[in-house]
Amino acid sequence: MHQVQPILPNSYFLPSFFPFGKKKTEPTVLIQRITLPFLAMATPPPFSDSPTISAGDAADLERRVMAAVKASELRGDPPLLRAVEAARCCFSSEFPNADLAVVLVSNLCFEWNTPDMWKLVDQVMANRLVYPPHALALLSSRVISNRKSQPEAYRLYLELMRSYSLSLPLLTSGPSRNKIIKAMDEALQLSSKYGIENLDFGLVIVLFVLNTITNLIDSTLEDFGLPFISKDRNVNESSQLMDIDVKNGSSEKKNELRRNNSLLALEIMENMSSNKKIQISLRLMHLNMPEQFDGLLNRLRFIESHKSTSKILLSSNQILERIFLNMQNAINGQNESKRRGVLEILTRTGSVHSPLSFSNGAGKSGSWISIDIFLENAMDGKTLCPIASFEILTQLTRTLQVVNQASWQETFQALWISALRLVQRDREPIEGPMPKTDSRLCMLLAIIPLCIAKLLKGEKDEIEPSGRQGLVSSLQSLSQFSTLLIPPNSVINAANNAATKAANFVKNGGNNSSNNNVGTMNRNDKSVGSLLHLVVDGCIARDLIDTSAYFWPGYINTNSNLPNNKDNNSSMLMQDNPWSNFMQGAPLTGSLQSALISTPATSVGELEKLNHLALNGSDEERAASSKILCGASLTRGWNIQEHVVRILVKLLSPPLPMDSPVNGAPNHYLTHMHMLNAILSSLSYGDAIHILSLYGVIPEVAAALMPLCEAFGSSPPPPSYKPSNSTGEDASVHSVFSFAFLFLLRLYKFYAPAQEHCVSGRGGPVRQELTLDYLLLMYNSRLNTRTAGAGGSTGLFADSPRQQIYIDSFPKLRAWYCQNQACVASVLSGLSNPSPVHQTANKILNMICRRMNKGGSTGTSGVTSSGTGTGVTGTTSVSSTSSSVSGSSCSEEGMQRILLPAWEVLEAVPFVLEAVLSACAYGRLSSRDLTTGLRDLVDFFPASLATIVSYFSAEITRGIWKNVSMNGTDWPSPAAALHSVESEVKEVLARVGVHIKNCYPRGMPPMLPLPMAALVSLTITFKMDKSSEYTRGVVGQALENCAVGCGWPSMPIIGALWTQKARKWHDFIILSCTRSPFVRDKGAIAQLTQSCFDSFLGTNGHPTNGSAPRGVVGLLGESLSNNKDLRPGFLYLRTCRTFHDTHFLSEVLFKLVIESARKLADEWSLSSSGNNHNVNLKSGRISLATAACSVRQVAILGASLICVAGRGLLVQVLFEETVPTVLLSASEQNSKSGNSNPVRNILEGYSMSYLMFLCSALVWGIGPNSAQYTFGSSERRARLVERYMEFINEVLEGNVVLGCEPATWQAHVSCFVGLVVRFAPGWVKSIKTGVLRKLARGLRGWHECQLALELLELGGPGAIEAVVESLF
Repeated sequence: MHQVQPILPNSYFLPSFFPFGKKKTEPTVLIQRITLPFLAMATPPPFSDSPTISAGDAADLERRVMAAVKASELRGDPPLLRAVEAARCCFSSEFPNADLAVVLVSNLCFEWNTPDMWKLVDQVMANRLVYPPHALALLSSRVISNRKSQPEAYRLYLELMRSYSLSLPLLTSGPSRNKIIKAMDEALQLSSKYGIENLDFGLVIVLFVLNTITNLIDSTLEDFGLPFISKDRNVNESSQLMDIDVKNGSSEKKNELRRNNSLLALEIMENMSSNKKIQISLRLMHLNMPEQFDGLLNRLRFIESHKSTSKILLSSNQILERIFLNMQNAINGQNESKRRGVLEILTRTGSVHSPLSFSNGAGKSGSWISIDIFLENAMDGKTLCPIASFEILTQLTRTLQVVNQASWQETFQALWISALRLVQRDREPIEGPMPKTDSRLCMLLAIIPLCIAKLLKGEKDEIEPSGRQGLVSSLQSLSQFSTLLIPPNSVINAANNAATKAANFVKNGGNNSSNNNVGTMNRNDKSVGSLLHLVVDGCIARDLIDTSAYFWPGYINTNSNLPNNKDNNSSMLMQDNPWSNFMQGAPLTGSLQSALISTPATSVGELEKLNHLALNGSDEERAASSKILCGASLTRGWNIQEHVVRILVKLLSPPLPMDSPVNGAPNHYLTHMHMLNAILSSLSYGDAIHILSLYGVIPEVAAALMPLCEAFGSSPPPPSYKPSNSTGEDASVHSVFSFAFLFLLRLYKFYAPAQEHCVSGRGGPVRQELTLDYLLLMYNSRLNTRTAGAGGSTGLFADSPRQQIYIDSFPKLRAWYCQNQACVASVLSGLSNPSPVHQTANKILNMICRRMNKGGSTGTSGVTSSGTGTGVTGTTSVSSTSSSVSGSSCSEEGMQRILLPAWEVLEAVPFVLEAVLSACAYGRLSSRDLTTGLRDLVDFFPASLATIVSYFSAEITRGIWKNVSMNGTDWPSPAAALHSVESEVKEVLARVGVHIKNCYPRGMPPMLPLPMAALVSLTITFKMDKSSEYTRGVVGQALENCAVGCGWPSMPIIGALWTQKARKWHDFIILSCTRSPFVRDKGAIAQLTQSCFDSFLGTNGHPTNGSAPRGVVGLLGESLSNNKDLRPGFLYLRTCRTFHDTHFLSEVLFKLVIESARKLADEWSLSSSGNNHNVNLKSGRISLATAACSVRQVAILGASLICVAGRGLLVQVLFEETVPTVLLSASEQNSKSGNSNPVRNILEGYSMSYLMFLCSALVWGIGPNSAQYTFGSSERRARLVERYMEFINEVLEGNVVLGCEPATWQAHVSCFVGLVVRFAPGWVKSIKTGVLRKLARGLRGWHECQLALELLELGGPGAIEAVVESLF
């Protein structure tokens, strides 16, 4: 038993209070010879093990103890023997004894308040006959409140506190400990004071420490005349005066003693706060119970605020400063001993502040590669994201800032450079159907500033000064990247305007009154602008910086020779601002409307006026204002773009009358038909949908489109209805429905082939696709979040009162949705003749067949919708035309006969398709007539394109249709371009390190399955102008998906046909074809991922340059102007969604990271041993820290590629299957070589830990609740981490035998736990306390005691007891 020397001397310095005589002090080691034999003589009664005793037993115990003490005093026994005599009277033989402490302290205060009694209490505490914290707790409740009247007793109490508060011994489990816990709680009222129930030993100890320091601060402040008043405390609360004999004490001496007591209390607080164990106890409260700890912080703030005005506090300034410093160290954990092992050094090496972070591997930018990958992946418009890009980017940047230990300047500079690279990469884009320049500029000039604003504000509403200064420094540093600041041609005028605005501002001495209108500027005052001017202008518009940026050195470059945009002459700078005329009341004539469409708005007020006109103006004003909102204000109004998005989405749901149902009234929507038609038609072109996706409003758009589809699809067209062109100029119920319906289907993968639900190892593709149900769930979830008081995912609709949306509220839409899913999943069931759907199908067949008959007849074949079974085939007279498919629309006479609601037409279309496809398969309908009929159906009713895509996609996947020859007679022939397309695809793939065989076998005529041939023949009839862009947006991705998912090699044939159709899209088509080999060829996937790692590290060589590009440039490239510059990382981002085997991809990426670590370790071993003859100088050798930096960057790359491909699904596979499998299996390298390299083993474990940690952090964030904006939840992350910790415990306990090297395992566990503790402490609270205890025990077995302690500190209130037990 550990012994503590008594603190009270036999001769005390207060003779007026305690006239002690000098006696020989007994050594405390006598307790071993005296106490135990005497205690053994005592026979406890039967109730000795009871945690509590009755009132009668307590009185009897008090009588016996005090009698024994009095008898011992009369005999003149030393204090030690008196303590033994008192202990013999206890009913229990277990010590420390709570009842003995209560008896002694209660009589000391104050019936037996004598010097000998104080010495006796000192002895029983020193020899652990009573538990010192319990005795101090009992004394605190009695002495502190009476310190003014009895300063001598308070001084003795402080002396006891000075010694015993720093040594808090551990209590073994049992009734005695439980009784002491309860007694301390009752003495200090901990449960009621701190609002905690079910106190355990650990909580009692840390609360005792916190309560002691708080009481000392309160008493000292009150003694100094600065009482601290709070809600839970009043001055002189429960104060009682002690009736003690003070005849020998003078008031002067008492006052001096009181002053000395206050100073001693400060010294005790300093001693306690500097003690490591006390600091850890305080840190436990700060981490796990911040609300309770705030009381102490408020007192410290109170002292700091009054220190300058109080002479007493000023005189104690030094000791107060030490107390503040100790408290700060306790909160930050700075006084904890640091681990100095190899892993600790390697873990700290990854900071971007280290010079080694950019002298090796992928360079300094390699630490931020995740941002570049995210930005480039967000530009792929094939899959829309329902979460705002700036929300995901904010979480990603916070994670990387913490992991990289970067400053604000470094963080913001990485963001700006990544976004500038994104724009420059597509500065001269490959010409194709879907331009992305506006989306890339939106990311740079709108999304990044919004992300920075969220980063700077954090949880507060104000921007931190340090963050703002970091932003300014990062913007000023961008001037050194001149090549990245060259604006694309489309924004040269905008950049020049921003530069000229700054120049005039400076010229006018900072007066902004004349700079609102660019038209007032003199031509000679124009300045050369760059992307930096647009970036700074955007930051100023969002109040991130002020206009002092205009005065930065070198910011303004005046030059009369401005580069002109080839499309918009720079003379536009001299024209009057059309928005000024509009705000002054000018009518929306044709010229003004065109000017407003091409010129972005500059203020929210202008947008609000357009919004008012769109809702309340005439039909012409509604259409015009809607088109203006969808023009340049949406695509290039970066400073107010989020407001444009908000207004447009709200306009899609025009205000309903108070008595209208939630699903909308058709008549109400019909009144807004012109406005809705203009918005929907305008949003269907260009980058509009993609820009909406970047702002995360896809769920809101889907919820707005559903009632529109229900309303307009249920209304029949008027008798005068004629199919209009697809430009959206003429509004009708069918045109609005077609635009709204196709718009809705572009938001998710509506055709979803059955193959994608069965090929994957986990029942789905690597990346889970959006569904309409998921979009509605997310929309309703955001409504609940906003109702609860939060701003929602994007914060754009916080002020918009909306109701939840369910698909059951729209019966027509729900019926089609179910029919479409049934069409995808299985073949159609037959129809009986009396069915209304049968009649509608016959009308449609008659309409498209009449068009065929008008072309001239050379023979007849039958097509009708009669009969039953799986098909709808029969006999009716139809001619086969020899004319080519021109894409012209049907005759007006045929079209006007079908005046049915859109939903009725859509319901019949699948049966029409089955009829014509079956007729073609059996030779009763020619291929040309089939294509002509399909095109006429699309021209008459564009919404039918959705059903055509769904039906043909499903039939292609089923594989039950025969192949047809693409010979140029029956079907279009790709022969002229097929082999050249294949050759170019192979060349492009070879440049990125992927070598494949010919996709299509040589010598075999081109063939396609019949549904595929029909679908591709239909697509090549579409025009290449803007009017067909929205239909291509629906069918293009579906056609590519069907091609890559078809069992027959179809993509080369489709590419060849489209190359012949659209020669200017040649490079785009070739790039699309390069994605097809990765669907089934695992070897191609492995080669591509290997090439990504090689290009990132710069180890793949370059045919024209001795030093290969590395880092971001090596991975993603600098330009996408042609396929020759294609880089493996870009191709990976465009193909990873087609990967189906999750286990394979996870295993490949994991092994590549491990293999890279092994290579770097071998290089270090070779260079350090001197066996490498190519490295003769020390400067040419790599250090271990350099190798560790490269390993860390490789892990960041691997984690980024995993997250972008499969997000939470792949991370789950990695944690649950890939990593455990590799750890359980023997290393092939070690088994071959027969020996292990320690450094290689350590770096393997290091890379493994970083990969796992970063994967989870990039997907779900590092905060406890940061996963709310991602695909998944913090609960999913918590389950993964906890299960993996349980797996670690199973191995540590010997229940699981590993096959890897022990050094690899130890390095992996230590590093992984260290990363979680340092960078993601919020994760630890979600892990069960039992799991943390076992893990900490295993770490201590490896002498990682500090890491084990830090882990337990973060475990929440349930782990406090484990920390305390490990400390004391």
